Amino acid sequence: MAIDSTAPSDILNTKLLVHATRTRRIFAFLSSFLFLLALIFLILVEIGSLSARRPVLPSIYFIKLDLTNVIPRSVPNAILINSIARTLGLHDFYQVGLWNYCDGYGDEVTSCSKPQKMFWFNPVEIMVSELLAGATIALPVNITNALTLVRVASHWMFALFLTGACLALPSALLAPLSISSRWASLPLTILTFLTALTTTVATVIATAMFLIFRKAIQSAVDSVNIQAEIGIKMFVFMWIASGAAILAWLIHFAQCCCCASTRDVRTGRRKGRRKAYNPFGRGSQVGATGAEEKPRARRRWMGRTV
Repeated sequence: MAIDSTAPSDILNTKLLVHATRTRRIFAFLSSFLFLLALIFLILVEIGSLSARRPVLPSIYFIKLDLTNVIPRSVPNAILINSIARTLGLHDFYQVGLWNYCDGYGDEVTSCSKPQKMFWFNPVEIMVSELLAGATIALPVNITNALTLVRVASHWMFALFLTGACLALPSALLAPLSISSRWASLPLTILTFLTALTTTVATVIATAMFLIFRKAIQSAVDSVNIQAEIGIKMFVFMWIASGAAILAWLIHFAQCCCCASTRDVRTGRRKGRRKAYNPFGRGSQVGATGAEEKPRARRRWMGRTV
């Protein structure tokens, strides 16, 4: 975009600052977009399996336990026992969200539990509470031992996902402030680092915890036939949010020393984009006042240019 040399100097200086700091502006708004993207996917993680009536929410879960044939076929009268268990109140499947769990029959989610803060999925307690009075279900030792890990990890995961979502919004809104000065990038780098850290740690904890839990369930298939399925959508949402937050933080970290800010251009410490000072092409430059400076005409003397 060419700068009109007939415009007032203050307008020219403003246009010069905009063009000179264009690279920094692009990366600042890119980081803001990335944090908004991370916030959107964190919200999807937060509301996954929150309600059975919404068309999309039931399909977002961390892990799904299929108890349709909880008694292995190797056990005599397994089909009859499975039907009795369903009659006693055991659902065909249970799926886990961040705030609660949902259950249902066949492929349809019929109900979801009441949301709880610091929720953790305890299949033993849930199954026993849904069976008729006096009915119990025994799970293998390796599954019950894994529940201790699930309880502690779930509390940390819940707190970190909530913190990451709360930090992502101010990170997105404050990101453009880094355009004004490289010093402004320092506190923003700290804020964005905390956003990326909480989101990524929560994602790593959730990934490790539910993969370990699935392995523990699959290892006990001989004694209890429970099928465990990882929620692909939830895992994709988590890692997209983490990747976007990490990339946005790296941008702010780089801006502490790279890309000229408006303060750099005003004080003369850095020039910024070279094209901002030469909008008319070769042989034309913009001076400090913003006016066009034409090159001095050359004269020829005895066949030589001087």
